Amino acid sequence: MNPISVIIPFNPQPYFQFTLGQCIESPLVKKIFIVHGGDYTVSNPKCEGVASSAFTSGKTLNKLIAQIKTEYFLFINQAQEIQFGQAALERFLAVAEQTRAGLVYSDYFEIKKGVRSEHPVNDYQFGSIRDGFDFGALMLFSQSAVKKSLKRYGSIANVERAGLYDLRLKVSIDHAVFHIQENLYTKVESDTRVTGEKLFDYVDPRNQAVQKEMEIVATKHLKNIGAYLKPKFKKVPKVDTSFPVEASVIIPVRNREGTIPDAVQSVLRQQTDFSFNIIVVDNHSTDRTTEILTALAKENPSVKHIVPKRHDLGIGGCWNEAVFSEHCGRYAVQLDSDDIYSDGTTLQKIVNVFRKGDYAMVIGSYKLVNMKLEEIPPGIIDHKEWTPENGRNNALRINGLGAPRAFNTALLRQIGLPNVSYGEDYAVALRLAREYQIGRIYDPIYLCRRWEGNTDAALSIEKANRHDYYKDKIRTIEMLARQTMNWKGT
Repeated sequence: MNPISVIIPFNPQPYFQFTLGQCIESPLVKKIFIVHGGDYTVSNPKCEGVASSAFTSGKTLNKLIAQIKTEYFLFINQAQEIQFGQAALERFLAVAEQTRAGLVYSDYFEIKKGVRSEHPVNDYQFGSIRDGFDFGALMLFSQSAVKKSLKRYGSIANVERAGLYDLRLKVSIDHAVFHIQENLYTKVESDTRVTGEKLFDYVDPRNQAVQKEMEIVATKHLKNIGAYLKPKFKKVPKVDTSFPVEASVIIPVRNREGTIPDAVQSVLRQQTDFSFNIIVVDNHSTDRTTEILTALAKENPSVKHIVPKRHDLGIGGCWNEAVFSEHCGRYAVQLDSDDIYSDGTTLQKIVNVFRKGDYAMVIGSYKLVNMKLEEIPPGIIDHKEWTPENGRNNALRINGLGAPRAFNTALLRQIGLPNVSYGEDYAVALRLAREYQIGRIYDPIYLCRRWEGNTDAALSIEKANRHDYYKDKIRTIEMLARQTMNWKGT
């Protein structure tokens, strides 16, 4: 077998020496590049120190790639304890050679809080351009694929933290990214948070500088593959359709007896200069939700309580029931059954944005709170990374666009929402952004209440993977559509 090189970040913790020791002992490893902050002394002839303030900077990676003499190099991208499985490196290399892939990665075992479990990862696809794609801790690159990609698409960008992201995107354009569905190593996980606590990392204000770098890299990638959209938008078509009210707040719900009264009351408190109603689509609840909604609708004529005839509806399907109903207003405004509007002006603020601009959709900002309405980290989620010039391109990189979401009903009726319970809003937002402008509100007008009953509070890795895979599939569809639109010149 051909020898490989290894790139590993230095860490003063004992687990670094454990991981490094395995690389040194492997007869397959010819050279090890240890990236450090300038205070590490190399003591093994296999090892070479590389001083850098940022492990994944473009400058560091370009320098390393120029030094690597082996046909393949293993990138250990996480500073955690890694335990190689039986003949793991040999298996990585064999698959890389047999598939001629540009990048190979695998499933792994994970030890979290002392418990060892399997951690499968997703297959890579055309739309897997989100910077948070989980490759695990080990990524084996083909040096020839890397050099061909950098020659064709340019050196790794001059960024501090997004260099690895840029490298894998460039490699993926012309070379396969291959997923080995075998647990080839064990990672001792230091981030012990549950799934729901990790959801908002990408919009944490502390990560804004990194996110801007990621946007630059992603935008360049979209240009490289012909899926970038210039800031040129269609006008929202005028319709002759009459609507019963100006705005409808749509709430899909199933088994939320503890939260649905607050959600509905937060809408009833809205003060507006226009007529509105509330369409609650009760997806065959089995607790007291139906009873509560029946009473609320009886007391308040503006509350429209719909129980669908169908029993196969997800959240998107419930939205379609509301949007295509006779009750739906000119604008369809989102409210989840767990959440509430921040005060009595939310609905007016949303409609004001529609009135002032030529928008197909308006997206607000929200604050994360507990059930006592106390702010919890990271606090306000405002998606200020959105810009009118590049928002619809950058939207392909991130996992969400914000809340509450409001739509031009006539346009939404043309498109419809996918009948799923995750990613339906993201899919329709990307679809609308392909052609039309999106309006934004950066003040928090919505309270997102986090509790143990949230559907995304503590997902299994399998379900989290299905969600991520579906969103990647949405991106794949959208990027192919944008390529076609650019090719046709429309």
